[in-house]
Amino acid sequence: MHWRVWTAFVALGVIWGLPYFFIKLAVQEVSPFVVAWGRITLAALVLLPVAWQRGGLPAMRGRMLTILALALTEFAIPYPAISLGERWVSSSVTGILIATTPLTIAVLARFFGVHERLGGWRLLGLALGLAGVAGLLGLGGVTGLRGWAGVGCMLVATIGYASGGLIIQRHFRGVEPTAPVALSLALAALLLLPPALLSLPAHRPSTLALCSIVVLGLLCTAVAMMLMFYLVSHAGAARASVITYINPAVASLLGVLILHEHLGLGGTLAFVLILLGSWLATRRDARERAAA
Repeated sequence: MHWRVWTAFVALGVIWGLPYFFIKLAVQEVSPFVVAWGRITLAALVLLPVAWQRGGLPAMRGRMLTILALALTEFAIPYPAISLGERWVSSSVTGILIATTPLTIAVLARFFGVHERLGGWRLLGLALGLAGVAGLLGLGGVTGLRGWAGVGCMLVATIGYASGGLIIQRHFRGVEPTAPVALSLALAALLLLPPALLSLPAHRPSTLALCSIVVLGLLCTAVAMMLMFYLVSHAGAARASVITYINPAVASLLGVLILHEHLGLGGTLAFVLILLGSWLATRRDARERAAA
């Protein structure tokens, strides 16, 4: 990959390791729907003027159904699901569960018309990744009914992220990225407005909670989505999603060092299995490297 792609890869890996920490801080005082709506709305307000200035909005007139699908799968469904799930699951476990996105993409790719051959190494990668998830969930990483509900939320978010990446790869490759990202954020903000209004906090949140939402909106959504779109366009959805190799490491470090969460040896081993499985599931075989 070109050095610019590698730079975007590393930057996005770090940036997308931060949300789970800031979500954990925000949902202590603000409902999941308000957290999700706030970060999405802030990002839309930043990116819509940029998209207008770049002249990419008129070209989106015939793509509104696809943009709506992207808004649902990448923003309107995953963001509230993660915020809700983090009320019951630690931020470090959340980061590790979201790290299964490359595995999910490998499974869903054919349903989106993105054909990548599932050879022996990729099947092994899927098996290892699933073993890692099973180990994480079975070794005390999740407890109680609410904990498992939180895992369900992360599963929904992971499927959404995988679907969003495949939609970008299938329908927006080579397109100026600001316009579809900005429009999908705006649509997601409209979709989440009613539940956000119904769950507004009774009292003004603390400065820490408000600043967390601002960081989530500006850095972890607006900047991150531009980097993600760039990576998908230049490296494909599966390989762009390998930023999840870095994300959970950042999330776990923040969770353990600052929030005093306990990951343990079992969680660490599960994390390694998931990352190894993701790498194998998304690696190119000799035939694909020759074609590239």
